Amino acid sequence: MLVKPISVILSEDHAAFRKSLLLLLKNHDDLQVVGEAKNGQEAVALCLKLSPAVVIMDIAMPILNGLLATRRIREVSPNTRVLMLSSHPDTEYVEQAMLYGASGYLIKQSFAPVLAEAIREVYQGKAYFSASIPKGLQSKCQKAFAKLHNHRT
Repeated sequence: MLVKPISVILSEDHAAFRKSLLLLLKNHDDLQVVGEAKNGQEAVALCLKLSPAVVIMDIAMPILNGLLATRRIREVSPNTRVLMLSSHPDTEYVEQAMLYGASGYLIKQSFAPVLAEAIREVYQGKAYFSASIPKGLQSKCQKAFAKLHNHRT
């Protein structure tokens, strides 16, 4: 029986990094990149058009940053999960991402071995965090995620 792959949009303003994400995901039959955006505004438009299962979202992007784009995506495509991918491990960024509706947070410096796993986890409605994010912060954000997610469903 064929299983439909998890549809993914890559939202990252650096073309070379976006290409590396694409190459990483090509090795997974259960994941399919259906669109690419170079800014938050494009990501929102693609979500309206394609209703992907998961968006990989950079925080620092032109026109519309990743946090605001995440909020809009959750409004216009509530079944789409957003996995934040950032070089900023700061507590404030992680907390803000969860408050804006992200389902997980990966640090760019250590994402490669766990990207596919993280996509699968958030697709299943779970929260996912890079191991480098302190456990206390992960726990706090998972509680906030659960509260937000339960409120929306």
